[in-house]
Amino acid sequence: MRALGNDVLDFVVDFIDARATAPAADLDHPLPSDTDDPLDYIKHAAAKAVDPAGPGYLAFIPGGGLYTAALADFITAAVNRYTTVAALAPAFVQIERDTIRWIADLFDFPTQAGGILTTGGSMANFSAIVTARDAAGNANRQGTIFVDDQAHHSITKAAHLAGFPREAIRVIPSDDQLRMDLDALEKAIKQERNASLVVASAGTTNTGAVDDLDAIADLAHDNNLWLHVDAAYGGFFQLTDRGKDRLTGINRADSITLDPHKGMFLPYGTGCLIVNNGDALRKAHTAGAEYLQDLPDVGLPNYAEYSPELSRAFRGLRIWLPLQLHGAKAFEQALDEKLDLAAHAYDRLEQTQQFELPWEPELSVVAFHHPDGPRILDEVNRSQRVFLSSTTIQQRHTLRIAILSHRTHQERVDEAVDLLEKAARAE
Repeated sequence: MRALGNDVLDFVVDFIDARATAPAADLDHPLPSDTDDPLDYIKHAAAKAVDPAGPGYLAFIPGGGLYTAALADFITAAVNRYTTVAALAPAFVQIERDTIRWIADLFDFPTQAGGILTTGGSMANFSAIVTARDAAGNANRQGTIFVDDQAHHSITKAAHLAGFPREAIRVIPSDDQLRMDLDALEKAIKQERNASLVVASAGTTNTGAVDDLDAIADLAHDNNLWLHVDAAYGGFFQLTDRGKDRLTGINRADSITLDPHKGMFLPYGTGCLIVNNGDALRKAHTAGAEYLQDLPDVGLPNYAEYSPELSRAFRGLRIWLPLQLHGAKAFEQALDEKLDLAAHAYDRLEQTQQFELPWEPELSVVAFHHPDGPRILDEVNRSQRVFLSSTTIQQRHTLRIAILSHRTHQERVDEAVDLLEKAARAE
């Protein structure tokens, strides 16, 4: 065991050490013709991919793959404790509860708040919608959900899976800053007799836009609607002073989705839902099982009662251990750097006078237009130094720089802008 473990550790350390010079994407990397040496095959398989763990991954919303979280996952898999029922591993369940409480405290949620660590934002949004649906009571079980045209597609997917018909989902237009249009939302609420839920965004995928959460909270509470905030991308900027200012009002939400595998740079598969009324979350997901009748109540949450999952990984350690080893201040500083880098990229792109930049970054995504955008994107990505992506906003092709890897620093952002400028000049 030790020899194999040492081989794996050597591979992981070498892999991480190589991120600065590795291709940002190398989908043409050749694979061995056989798998006689499994670890060698794994090395090549890892290389045949885009590289979210590297500094040049500026596409979509990156997940960084923090090494200390990987160590936590190694421990979790090796000890293999079942943490869905508290009595079976109470010390680990305490770690998970403390981790969720730490996240809830970031948003000043009350002591009766509850939460669940999920596979990601999609499952968190699903459980939030189920909780909101059940909290509304049977009369509003199929009530109207209000989302805007920049909302993540997991919201509408979750609503369908939760039993809401497509006609129950009202899409509110966004304003010129790609935030939910408040006048349109207020008008839509007044037109609906069966309104039940408003979903606001704290960091959209397209541009990182943050809705006016305070004003939306006013509308939601005045009309007795559940307010869910999808902060999967932007929520952990709450750790910073600037982020807290930009997320003003988020603490008034009934529920919040967050992705530690985004804003805390953890491995994919780390999401979170926190709910202001933890009992509502539990009631929406509880189902009895007679075969558990012998297990005592140990005064800790049974997470089987807070989620659709019964067999679930112990996700708390991959958040708790990095916090213990690095401290919350390290995450705050890293996120502050990402805000600085996005502002720097925006300024440099503006100085080139080659690109149209309609929106200043609120968080760490910079979105911009160029009439020859698809060609520029292809040329930049072929460099293999950075990997960018595009989207379509208001029927226009839009390039994006999404900065959220803990390994991305100013020199790589400058290199990305240099490549963009060079490609734009070559038209």
